[in-house]
Amino acid sequence: MRFSNFVLSIIIISTLKLSAQTRQIINLKEGWKFTKGNIEKASEKDFNDSKWETVNVPHDWAIYGPFDKEIDKQTVAIEQNGEKEATEKTGRTGALPYIGDGWYRKTFKLSDVKVNQKVLLTFDGAMSQPKVYVNGKKVGEWNYGYNYFYFDITEFLEEDNVLAVHLSNQGESSRWYPGAGLYRKVQLIIKNKESINHWGTFITTPLVSKDVAKVNVKTQVTGSDFKLVTTIFDADGNEVALNETSTMFDNQFEQNIPVNNPNLWSPESPYLYTANLKLYKDETLFDEVSTTFGIRTIAYEANKGFSLNGEVRKFKGVCLHHDLGPLGAAINTSALRRQLRILKDMGVDAIRSSHNMPSLEQLELCDEMGFMFLAESFDEWAKAKVKNGYHQFFESDVEKDLVNLIHATRNHPCIVMWSSGNEVPDQFGAEGVKRAKRLQDIFHREDPTRPVTVGMDRVAQTMKSGFGALLDVPGLNYRVHLYEEAFEKFPQGFILGSETASTVSSRGVYKFPVEKASMKQYDDFQCSSYDLEYCSWSNLPDDDFVLQDDKPWVIGEFVWTGFDYLGEPTPYDDKWPSRSSYFGINDLAGLPKDRFYLYRSRWNTKDETLHILPHWNWEGREGETTPVFVYTSYNSAELFVNGKSMGIQKKNNETPQSRYRLMWMGVKYEPGTIKVVAFDNEGNPAEEKEIHTAGKPYKIVLEPEQQQIKANGEDLAFVRVSVVDKKGIPCSTATNQLEFKVSGNGTYRAACNGDATSLELFHLPTMKLFSGQLVVLVQTTKEAGDIQLKVRGKGLKTGEVTLKSTNP
Repeated sequence: MRFSNFVLSIIIISTLKLSAQTRQIINLKEGWKFTKGNIEKASEKDFNDSKWETVNVPHDWAIYGPFDKEIDKQTVAIEQNGEKEATEKTGRTGALPYIGDGWYRKTFKLSDVKVNQKVLLTFDGAMSQPKVYVNGKKVGEWNYGYNYFYFDITEFLEEDNVLAVHLSNQGESSRWYPGAGLYRKVQLIIKNKESINHWGTFITTPLVSKDVAKVNVKTQVTGSDFKLVTTIFDADGNEVALNETSTMFDNQFEQNIPVNNPNLWSPESPYLYTANLKLYKDETLFDEVSTTFGIRTIAYEANKGFSLNGEVRKFKGVCLHHDLGPLGAAINTSALRRQLRILKDMGVDAIRSSHNMPSLEQLELCDEMGFMFLAESFDEWAKAKVKNGYHQFFESDVEKDLVNLIHATRNHPCIVMWSSGNEVPDQFGAEGVKRAKRLQDIFHREDPTRPVTVGMDRVAQTMKSGFGALLDVPGLNYRVHLYEEAFEKFPQGFILGSETASTVSSRGVYKFPVEKASMKQYDDFQCSSYDLEYCSWSNLPDDDFVLQDDKPWVIGEFVWTGFDYLGEPTPYDDKWPSRSSYFGINDLAGLPKDRFYLYRSRWNTKDETLHILPHWNWEGREGETTPVFVYTSYNSAELFVNGKSMGIQKKNNETPQSRYRLMWMGVKYEPGTIKVVAFDNEGNPAEEKEIHTAGKPYKIVLEPEQQQIKANGEDLAFVRVSVVDKKGIPCSTATNQLEFKVSGNGTYRAACNGDATSLELFHLPTMKLFSGQLVVLVQTTKEAGDIQLKVRGKGLKTGEVTLKSTNP
């Protein structure tokens, strides 16, 4: 099957809403007992776990620390980074205690399960190698920590039940922080034995026009002699289509349902319909499932590129690791929503799940908020990157892992492409080509509506071996110097920047002299936010911009990365205490680095961007050269230092940097005010911005990103904390130690300052500012009402804010 010239249409299911009459979903969230260690007899029903910690799931046991240099310390040469000699790596997996065994136990009652019903136990992910027991009996196990899986536990049930889960994480099993524990949701599904199968519905639209969309609904069921009634509702709840059928092909129904005047799903207009499926036998309702879905078409065409709903566009994408900074790997919907809200403002329209299967919550939010999605599968195939990675399980598990990924997620409109792997060492040789075909064939068999890519970093080798030519979409990780050659040699007629840039920076940190540098290291283990530093294998954002703008056959990019993440602290992976990445466009706290505005100036076409760097607090650098950069959507601007013009700069094509940045390289520092005035295309002043030299820190300022949150015991408020001087000017270099106190109907959850070298623990109510800022996370209780946050620091005026929690 080839995808170089095809147009696909698909209607996608996202959120499962189930009728209490025919099936019941129980979220096993609260009241779990947890302990670390390999505890003998912990699987037995009568085991005494009263002294174990009580936790809620999702739960990441490792995020509470402590950070420790010795955890997962590795002496390796990282082949993907071009290293030839092994060196000691600390912090590669976050220096957090994820290694070892852990046990979770949960009691639950099921007194009303009928003889004609069954009970499924579902896991959205468990890190890792879970072994699952019900009432002391083993019901199953799964190896891959990022995969969704389920077991039929009907025969193991009693009235009073105990679920026990054993998890085991090996050292040297990851290249980044994997988390540890039941970090995604666990549920029970009670339904009739004769019913719609789990993940059994697949909906596509083989025909879409302005007037009508043909909706093809395939529904797999267990049982016979059924009638299936499918009703489609628009976003306002109005019925727009109805179809019923009693014709089955083996165990599957197939319906073709017209939807007139369809509203198409896109990042700009993420319109979602709802489909209600009812399964009857002799007029008795046996099962009911309601889902949201979207209608859209996708096309990948030679020399034209990617089209969504018939319009050519390029992916403005970022790669995201699965951790949520100070929350670790534990899924939290409000934290995910915040990430996407920040990225939406930047102009991002696509996400790549790197390098693993995404959470269902992330996909649901991308459906709702409008992000296209590249769903990735694995970081390893049969050849190892790390000693105890997925290669251990590849031959035995890869097909079932892929089938579960596809069946669980193929109905999301956001997913427009699959990835079967990232920078796999199998790129070399004939066996690697065979593996690539094997995996791509599984995707095609289970979902013939989307193409498949692999993030390739050994591009020269894949041009020779046939590996790249085999793929539906050739994905290049970096290697900007090989784009032209790859386009000429690969037959698809287009190239995807599956992973780009890997520029490194630390928020609010600037180094002199200002110059391009690869793998640059400093004594403070930070990177310069002039955004001119990169890695041995990578490049600067502007290099990718040139390809995206000048080559119509380049179909977009996924920048490494949207947010900093725990682990992989390049270029300081051999330096302690660096323990998290520097790649992020936003830092680990979700605060934007300067690079955010460089991308925003290109990608956010609705709003203007005008951003100045660096800060203007350089005591001791008076009279020294301190370049000023402006990231802006305007083409020209004039810079003033204390009212004196530094001249007008215009974007030009002399270098990639001068094409996308305005740069005044010869500015001498003097305290006071720098101001930039931007001009429109007619040369008229359009917008201006100032930054000022600050005095001593005087007052703490709290800025909630949202004033109102839901009283559901899970929702989070993110409060930005900074300090200002007596004039209200931000103190951009402040490092004050602060303390946090939450009262009322909320609790303190975590704090993060974005410093990749900080060993302060996120869950403790104290932390230093980094570059003058940090973020405090406040969590609701289940009681609505006011929540007060107070932040104190020695010698500073206290900051206070009141948040509102309301009933969900």
